[in-house]
Amino acid sequence: MQGQPFWGALMDTYGVGCIALGEAGPVGSMTVVDSPGQEVLNQLDVKASPEMTNAEASIEMSLPTPLPEFEDSPDKKRFPLEQESLSRLEQQDLSSEMSKVSKPRASKPGRKRGGRTRKGPKRPQQPNPPSAPLVPGLLDQSNPLSTPMPKKRGRKSKAELLLLKLSKGLDQPESPPPKRPPEDFEAPPGERPRRRAAQVALLYLQELAEELSTALPAPVSCPESSKLSSPTKLKKSQADADPQGGGGEDDTAQDEDFVLQVEAEDEEESEIPSESSSDPEPAVLAVPQVPTVSAVPQVPAVPEVSTVPAVPAVPRSAPRGSTSGKQKPHCRGVAPNGLPNHIMAPVWKCFHLTKDLREQKHSYWEFAEWIPLAWKWHLLSEIEAAPYLPQEEKSPLFSVQREGLPEDGTLYRINRFSSITAHPERWDVSFFTGGPLWALEWCPVPEGATASQYVALFSSPDMNETHSLSQLHSGPGLLQLWGLGTLQQESCPDNRAHFVYGIACDNGCIWDLKFCPSGAWELPGTPRKDPLLPRLGLLALACSDGKVLLFSLPHPEALLAQQPPDAMKPAIYKVECVATLQVGSVQASDPSECGQCLSLAWMPTRPHHHLAAGYYNGMVVFWNLPTNSPLQQIRLSDGSLKLYPFQCFPAHDQAVRNLQWCKANSHFLVSAGSDRKIKFWDLRRPYEPINSIKRFLSTELAWLLPYNGVTVAQDNCYASYGLCGIHYIDAGYLGFKAYFTAPRKGTVWSLSGSDWLGTIAAGDISGELIAAILPDMALNPINVKRPVERRFPIYKADLIPYQDDPEDQDHYSASSGAPNPPKARTYAETVSHHYLLFQDTDLGSFHDLLRREPMLRMQEREGHSQLCLDRLQLEAIHKVRFSPNLDSYGWLVSGGQSGLVRIHFVRGLTSPLGHRMQLESQAQFNAMF
Repeated sequence: MQGQPFWGALMDTYGVGCIALGEAGPVGSMTVVDSPGQEVLNQLDVKASPEMTNAEASIEMSLPTPLPEFEDSPDKKRFPLEQESLSRLEQQDLSSEMSKVSKPRASKPGRKRGGRTRKGPKRPQQPNPPSAPLVPGLLDQSNPLSTPMPKKRGRKSKAELLLLKLSKGLDQPESPPPKRPPEDFEAPPGERPRRRAAQVALLYLQELAEELSTALPAPVSCPESSKLSSPTKLKKSQADADPQGGGGEDDTAQDEDFVLQVEAEDEEESEIPSESSSDPEPAVLAVPQVPTVSAVPQVPAVPEVSTVPAVPAVPRSAPRGSTSGKQKPHCRGVAPNGLPNHIMAPVWKCFHLTKDLREQKHSYWEFAEWIPLAWKWHLLSEIEAAPYLPQEEKSPLFSVQREGLPEDGTLYRINRFSSITAHPERWDVSFFTGGPLWALEWCPVPEGATASQYVALFSSPDMNETHSLSQLHSGPGLLQLWGLGTLQQESCPDNRAHFVYGIACDNGCIWDLKFCPSGAWELPGTPRKDPLLPRLGLLALACSDGKVLLFSLPHPEALLAQQPPDAMKPAIYKVECVATLQVGSVQASDPSECGQCLSLAWMPTRPHHHLAAGYYNGMVVFWNLPTNSPLQQIRLSDGSLKLYPFQCFPAHDQAVRNLQWCKANSHFLVSAGSDRKIKFWDLRRPYEPINSIKRFLSTELAWLLPYNGVTVAQDNCYASYGLCGIHYIDAGYLGFKAYFTAPRKGTVWSLSGSDWLGTIAAGDISGELIAAILPDMALNPINVKRPVERRFPIYKADLIPYQDDPEDQDHYSASSGAPNPPKARTYAETVSHHYLLFQDTDLGSFHDLLRREPMLRMQEREGHSQLCLDRLQLEAIHKVRFSPNLDSYGWLVSGGQSGLVRIHFVRGLTSPLGHRMQLESQAQFNAMF
């Protein structure tokens, strides 16, 4: 072995292998490059047989007898006194290191095994200088080393550079890594080695995810939730307590830190019938996350909106929209209303978010120049008002069955513009408008103003009236304003719903209504000089003649005080609108260019200057209401304005069925068209949508405040089997798949969302009105479990024949699924043989909800009900609206083909948090006004 270089391996006292390059001496011994981390210098005896090649020579290591002061050192690793060869694992590690370091620049002149002899002149070899031992006297004198060769000169080999770098690193005491316990490179006997590379890669990915994550507010604390420590922290503390890993643990326990800390959370999560990937849905704004995560990247971040102490910010410790690596406190137990706390957590979160955003985005006074004038309101006589009134003077017969109360079997028939008294226990109210309901909207009231609530609606004059959307239509119609009284959370309404006044219009059917979101309401007792009247609100109408009308509505008390005592009741007025909005320009104005106006959206953030409209030809048009540009407004002789748009673009290939503005950032808009597409727009770049989704024919959208997606109601004509119903669709920023909120058998005509409750309500063609509490959509909805627990019926309307025979009822009932349902195609034929039966759910409590009869009936209809579309759907629900006002946030109004409008109070979703906010808002409002 004289003159033949070879490789040796040495394990230091900390289990770190040091690789040394040397040459064999005359007697087969070698020099060892020591590492500063060793405390004992080991002696190596290399015995090689002449018949063996250099690569096949075995390596023998003999360790010197340790000194007494080193015998009991706990840090020292004991090796056998004599080893014939390295273990297989050490040979593999050695060979891998050799291949990385020494093979490309090998200094051995001889032929390698299985390789070719290197040609060319050989570099003369110089002996290496002697290596001085670290501790003199520790070498075993029985096996003396040969005279060391002088160290070769010139450039150092790669192995030497690696050893030098390693020695410098070992000279300084190494501080323990911050996020993982210290580890050994040595494989314990009978166990597999530590996978340090995998752990380093995992830590790198976790740090990268933390950098890309967004700051999310902490979840709202729930009343009965237990405080649990994070599983991630628990496992880290266990790892710190046993940094060496322990020889008694199995491989699974040792490699536990290689797995993302999600398994423990999933196990705890499975104990609760939760719906989302995390039990308590953390309070995260999405719509922008309201802004943390927005439907689009430009939406502001949550901290700019939410400053309520109950929703503090959380460190950036989780990836956006992900559930892995996120510390999720659990919301266990059951809320007082009977629903699990993890279902109610998003509801409690929405109170804070909505109140905080409205304080920033809403105003108390806008459009000061548009004050109602008494001389513009002309009271019609009975003869003049007759063409505008709905034709039906009496409602169809109907009965109400309330869950948990004995059935009285009473049949009601009420007159046009009349109502029945609220039920003393359930507080539901019903009134008759005279025709099919197609437009409905609540009048906004400032937070804290304990004033009467109003709804504006439009009913078709004829029960059998139909319209062609492809052509403009004009004709008489009546816009109705109904007063509902002060709807409180603690007591039943004292007054009946009453018809306040009506506005006669000649613009055909009104397809949509929108009030100015804020700044248009003032106190009823506001002193105004005659002829000015206190203003109730600003209302925009989307008409079938292609125009948009803007009315300034006065408070009913002030307006009715102007009429004579013998005036006709109800009061019908002919009114001059404050502005007429239409497409085109000053020089070329053609209302037929875009067709009928089908949808409206008022800018939700102050100063509410822009109004958007969707038309039949797919155009979306924007008007600047307070503009002074001569190119956009014309002052007419009667003092009213005619406004032209400042921006328009083709949004869809067919009719625009619905528009929704983002409530957190007015730069973003979503539209749904008859081309089966849903498009998200950045109005600063309207030439291309941010995201376009083609799924099904959408009827209405609801964009709730906290989330960055929309809830969509669909027509069943294009829906796949089993997928018709209500879907939540992400705007595209988070990349979540659609969440199936609730299945429906028939077309869902209307959809409404409550920002205060984080809940949506939907009415369909079968006459069923349901509500669904959305999970926290800031998390991936693919992990939502048992969504059936989140939805519940409010009421179900059925068409029942007059016959007393149960067999006939089963034969004729539309809801029984019989093969021969009623075939009446007109209103007169239907009401002459049938009446409506409303089956109401007890909304005061949700205890044992899944076993109650309304829930079982709803689930049965979702899977096995049949529709009969060749008759008049008298029970169909066309419009549903949640109250946007804090004083009446739990109230819901709905109506449909029968002309009956019903008001329900979802008492089970109210909470002490909402009551406290009402009291605080009332104190603030009284201090200001």
